[in-house]
This record gives sequence, structure tokens and C-alpha cells, in this order.
Amino acid sequence: MSKIIDNTKNRYRENIERLLVGTDIAFNGDNPWDIRVYNSDLYQRILTQGSLGLGEAYMDEWWDCHQLDELFNKICQAQLENKVVVDPQTFMNRILGCVVNRQSLRHAPELIKWHYDIGNDLYSRMLDKRLTYSCGYWKDAKNLDEAQEHKFDLICRKLNLQAGQKILDIGCGWGSFMKFAVERYRVSCVGVTLSREQVALGKELCQDMPIEIRLMDYRELHENFDHIVSIGMFEHVGFKNYGEYMRVANRCLKDGGLFLLHTIGSSKSRITVDAWMGKYIFPDSMLPSIKQIGKAAEGQFIIEDVHNFGADYDKTLMCWFDNFSKNWQAIIENYDHRFFLMWKYYLLSCAGAFRARDNQLWQIVLSKNGVPGGYTSVR
Repeated sequence: MSKIIDNTKNRYRENIERLLVGTDIAFNGDNPWDIRVYNSDLYQRILTQGSLGLGEAYMDEWWDCHQLDELFNKICQAQLENKVVVDPQTFMNRILGCVVNRQSLRHAPELIKWHYDIGNDLYSRMLDKRLTYSCGYWKDAKNLDEAQEHKFDLICRKLNLQAGQKILDIGCGWGSFMKFAVERYRVSCVGVTLSREQVALGKELCQDMPIEIRLMDYRELHENFDHIVSIGMFEHVGFKNYGEYMRVANRCLKDGGLFLLHTIGSSKSRITVDAWMGKYIFPDSMLPSIKQIGKAAEGQFIIEDVHNFGADYDKTLMCWFDNFSKNWQAIIENYDHRFFLMWKYYLLSCAGAFRARDNQLWQIVLSKNGVPGGYTSVR
């Protein structure tokens, strides 16, 4: 019996090794991105459970790797996800995604709570000094703090903010952009988020400033603003709601105003997120494609400018991981070792995906009726 089991395990390993031909990835190899196997059942788990099995096996310490980010860079470059049979859970998620609106007004608060309410202690030690949980802009930036401020200034310049204007921030987080815009451009802001932890800390950080932070779903907005910005929130909207999201932005934007959408994007149109990412990090999130964004904007907005600086997310994520690992001991009492492995896997696998240019980061400037004479791109 043991010989039959060993032969089966060998077949699983041989099948995976065939998939890895040409990728420069090996099991128990000498390169820092090679996979060190601690449980021989790993091969079967990967082949039968796909990305979910790979990620959970890492959290279970069935395997490790000195350089996870580079491993995922090579996995994404080789497009291995297209060569592995879809596991049952991913297949079922795709079916449910076609039928159910999983980011509905009723369900959305629970999805946001899962990730953004896990602890301000974590985010305050992982992010920059302004608590900015989105990609930095590394052109001319020497560190994470500068990259995030440069990103905010880039947004303000793209919107051509003027003193006295009122700005809406959809998915405002802890208020970092609004605080920057008020300080540097003397505007007032309203921000909405579904995270109670973000509202609590955001109000504290923005006190005595012309900033209002509301615990509120974007679909409940019915007032006008000079400009609208949304930074890293569209990934949670869901493809069934893209059209409504654009309609809300349209009704809230004054004629002549601009709407800047800052979002991670996919080169392919999808209706589900990666199985592991959806289970452990961002439930029922999904990355939009340019095609999906364009379709949702049709009849609502004119797309004035598209700026892709997705390669900058690699640097941003590596800084976040560096901060997270350096400050782990300060928060270890609130989390466990499995959480550390999960968060490490999340940050470094994403860094590898952006390094491979498998994921994108777009800033899209939209107007309701077109900028008279044309919009001048800002970089």
C-alpha cells in the first residue's frame, strides 16, 4: 500500500515539475525563489486545490521560500494559473458570481469589516506616516512617505484643485488624501467609508479641519461636489455594481468637475478574485479591466486620461512588508503566527504580481461632458 501511495505522490510531483519547465522555479533548489517542501502531500494539494491550496499550504508551513515576491513574479510571468485545472471552489465562485450580487448594499459592510477593521495598530505600523493604503507614486520619491505625498499631489494637480472647492472622497480610508488636500490646496472634503475603525481614527486625525468622514455606502450619496476622487476602493465594488457606481459619481459631480478613479486593474475581464485572496484577504473583491471600466462609464463620463503606474506598486508593497516585519513584535500580542504567514504571503505575492506586470494600477480622469479644448495630462 505504501508503494502505491508513494507512486501517486511521485506522479503529482512529476505533473507539477512539467508545469514548471522553463520557469526557473524548482522544488528544493538552490535559488532564493525555489520552493522548499516540508510535506510531500503539497504536490497533490496544489494540483487539486489550485491557488487556494498553495496559499493554505504555506500558512500550514508545508513549504517555504526565501524570496516569495520573486517566486510569484516568475509564476505570473509564466502564466501558470492558465495551465492548472480550476479547483472546485473557484469554479463554484465563478458560477455564484454570475448570479448573486455579492457586493450589494446589504452585504458590503461585512466584506469591508473583514479586512479594514482588523486593527488600526497593524496599519499604523505598516503604512506611511499619513496612513495611506494604496500605491505610492515613486517618480522622484526617495521613500514611502514621499511616494504617498507625491501621489496625493499628483491627484490634486490632475483635478486642478482650487481653494474653496468641495471634494468627495469615495472610500476615504483614514482620511489621508483629504487631510493632504485641505493642508496644501485649502479645499473642504467629505469622505465615505464602511469601516468603523477607519471612521473612528480618521475623525481623530482630521479633527478641527473642514473634513467630514461618514460611515456610509457610496450608493446613499445624493449631493453635489466640485470634484470626486476614489483611491483604491473600486476593487470592492463588484462587476454587477460598476454601472451604478458610475451613475452615483455622475449625479454627485457638478458640471465642469472632474472625477479621478485610482484603482488596481486586471489585463483580463474577471468576475471573481483569486480563491486564496478572496477567502483570507479581500472577500468578494475583484479587479476591473479597462473594458469593464469603459463599459460602466459609457453614457456617464468621458474618459479624459489614463495613467498606468502599476510597477510602482511593487516598491510600495515591499515597503509595507518591510514595515510589517520590522514592527511585528510590537503587535504580536494581537495576532498569531498563522496571521503573520498569511499577511506575508499576501504582501509579497502581490508585489511579485505587480513586478511581473500581471496587475495594473490606473489613475483615470473622467469628465461629464468633456473638458473644453481638451484635458492636459499631468504626470
